[in-house]
Amino acid sequence: MFSQTVEYALRAMVHLADQSPSPRTTDQIAVATKVPKAYLSKVLQSLSKGGLVRSQRGIGGGMTLSKPPRELTILEVVNAVEPIRRIKTCPLGLATHGVKLCPLHRRLDDALASVESAFQSTTLAEVLVEPGASVPLCDFPDLRRRAT
Repeated sequence: MFSQTVEYALRAMVHLADQSPSPRTTDQIAVATKVPKAYLSKVLQSLSKGGLVRSQRGIGGGMTLSKPPRELTILEVVNAVEPIRRIKTCPLGLATHGVKLCPLHRRLDDALASVESAFQSTTLAEVLVEPGASVPLCDFPDLRRRAT
């Protein structure tokens, strides 16, 4: 359902949230998230244009979140790279349907609305502290960092 770009953006943002407020270089993020560096650079550019990350140049520089992880939602990340496209009019272009969606497309749009709502109500901080057997981007389930 979601593209590789969305997956990579989410991995990068969760990593930055986990390391926040310390800056991370593109190389560090690429290694931690298993994202190819060239692809990651493009993803980080989109996240920067979307106002979600900042770049600091020089020694000790790198990428940082633009606001605390508790204030950044999964939906913001998704929308920065590939916004969820809701179905507003008939995808088939049928004039008789127009904005009145058929049952199939209405249900598809309802599902998209549910995903959008779930992502809007989930912050990066919540993903990092949620109890479970595995920790995002980590092989060691007992090592858990708190995002602020």
